[in-house]
Amino acid sequence: MKKKKPRICFAASSGGHLDELLMLRPLMERYESFLVTERTSFETAAAGIRRYNLLQVNRLEKTCMLRLIANGFLSLRIFLSERPDLVICTGVLATIPLCLVCKAFGRKLIYIESFAKVRSPTRTGMLLYRFADRFYVQWPQMLECFPQALCRGGIY
Repeated sequence: MKKKKPRICFAASSGGHLDELLMLRPLMERYESFLVTERTSFETAAAGIRRYNLLQVNRLEKTCMLRLIANGFLSLRIFLSERPDLVICTGVLATIPLCLVCKAFGRKLIYIESFAKVRSPTRTGMLLYRFADRFYVQWPQMLECFPQALCRGGIY
């Protein structure tokens, strides 16, 4: 009997976090996968990858909590339609509901802390550290912030 390939959800907010996640494109192409990111007005280099959009979230805007709640419902819908086996996430805020929905359904979460963070953690990283099945940092100094993390160098 042939072993089923895992279905992987790759999740990141727009901009640099998405660019960082797209460095894992060979992994995306090797497995049955899809991308979840924020809807923005600019194009990404994610052509050819099945994609779902979340609302863009800015913690400084008054609508932040409403957008997070809406993203929670969008994340549940994405999860129920795709049924991923695991989520690989580079953050940030807009992706938190998706990560938590997947964990609530017993799926695995791999979180990769931002390459830009050399000495201090992101807020998303601090929150998801306790939920992640694997937590990666890209700089050895970050092991002081996340002692149980794995450091395998940068993905760039």
